[in-house]
Amino acid sequence: MVPISYYLILSGILFACGVIGFLIKRNIITIFMSIELMLNGVNLSFVAFAAQWHHLSGQVFVFFVMVVAAAEASVGLAIIIAVFRTRETLNIDQVNLLKL
Repeated sequence: MVPISYYLILSGILFACGVIGFLIKRNIITIFMSIELMLNGVNLSFVAFAAQWHHLSGQVFVFFVMVVAAAEASVGLAIIIAVFRTRETLNIDQVNLLKL
């Protein structure tokens, strides 16, 4: 049996990689993937704690987070496509929606 600390360390690494990618990268797609990576890191910790304590509530919460992440992915990709069509770039520094 794998100890819960391994899962939590992996969860922390996934979340930290997501935060670093969110803060450093300037591409909208990369930032979007970093947000998804942070969500998956948190989901891994929820599942690990639910498995250790033999509660189903953590896994149910992960299911709802995954549903929200799927909806966020579809809406987010639609917004990214709309921004790319109007601005013709995916660089955060060059996308300024308040200016025409």
